Amino acid sequence: MSNNNNGESFRYDAEVRPGEKRHIMYEVGESFLGDPIEIPVTIINGVNEGPRVFVSAAMHGDEVNGVKVVQEVADRYNPQELSGTIVCLHVLNVPGYRAHMRYLPIYDRDLNRSFPGSENGNEGKRIAKVIYDRFISKCDIGVDFHTSTRNKVTIFHTRADMSDPAVAEVANAFLSSVVLDGAGAEGMMRRVASENGTPTITVEMGEAHRYQPVMVDVALERLHNLFAYFGLIDDDFESEPPWQRIVGSKEKKWIRSTAGGWVDMDWGPYPIVEEGKSVCTISDHFKREEHVVEAPFTGLVIGMAASPITVPGQIIAHVVSIDEDDRKVIESVVDEQGYSSIGTYHWMGRRTTPKEQVELARTESSTPGEPETEESEPGRGTA
Repeated sequence: MSNNNNGESFRYDAEVRPGEKRHIMYEVGESFLGDPIEIPVTIINGVNEGPRVFVSAAMHGDEVNGVKVVQEVADRYNPQELSGTIVCLHVLNVPGYRAHMRYLPIYDRDLNRSFPGSENGNEGKRIAKVIYDRFISKCDIGVDFHTSTRNKVTIFHTRADMSDPAVAEVANAFLSSVVLDGAGAEGMMRRVASENGTPTITVEMGEAHRYQPVMVDVALERLHNLFAYFGLIDDDFESEPPWQRIVGSKEKKWIRSTAGGWVDMDWGPYPIVEEGKSVCTISDHFKREEHVVEAPFTGLVIGMAASPITVPGQIIAHVVSIDEDDRKVIESVVDEQGYSSIGTYHWMGRRTTPKEQVELARTESSTPGEPETEESEPGRGTA
């Protein structure tokens, strides 16, 4: 990992001197009225030399969890206690953010397929070029925060090219437990940055249009560990996660609906599906027809549809394969911390928590003549 700060100012087309924190609105384009499109940026330049790290959010304008993460980073870290620089790119896609839309409005361009950009390209490529040239290319490490897209939910996980040792080091310093391995599509910021010497990971956390504080807290804890690992702050750190599942392209699968109707998820109380067993049952609104969708392998549910209404071919769940050791760790995490520690506030599987299920089984076995225990609503930690 290169160290190019050397106690000097951080320069974009102005400069932030060592020991200074600066909040700016930086122009990256123009609106239809000719008004400037400006992105909010905070640069925290430490008094001591060290690596330059960027943290970014809202590449897609409806993904807001990361915006809160970057806001908190910009507020929490003091340049007087920092060795290196933190570049906070609060909202990359300002037009989409204002419109509550994933893509750049009107032409639906994906900003995250526009890097490194072009000064003579479409509006997405022009915005991408300014962001990349002024800020991303000046940094040594990058963490880009995303969520799932509209009407889908994802657990907290990382996407990174683990074949690149420098990228893998960043992912491990972020304590990434579940990693979808791959370089990413052409034009993705993390791919372009990593190939050009700024190893970058993408963090997926939760769902669009929703603020989920549990996930934000997890992200902030892991960023703090990353900052300590790379020497930006003087604090204890872990060099790798206690458990990690690196998922190759052939070890994951989108499970799709086989019929239209109402979806009742059959997995739970852990976010695990069993090979050959029902992931969900799809029924028409008279319950005269029911279609069972089976799991192709035993796996962890890392994403799912946020709505119980479906049509044929629509995504129901995103599953990655796991072994018995993985399973034990996942079950332990859910038992101790609740599903929301790795998932979201949605719970579309069976609604008893693991502990409730054990207690229910104990009660039923000891008092077989008594009526069934009424199912309780899940608490916040297990929703």
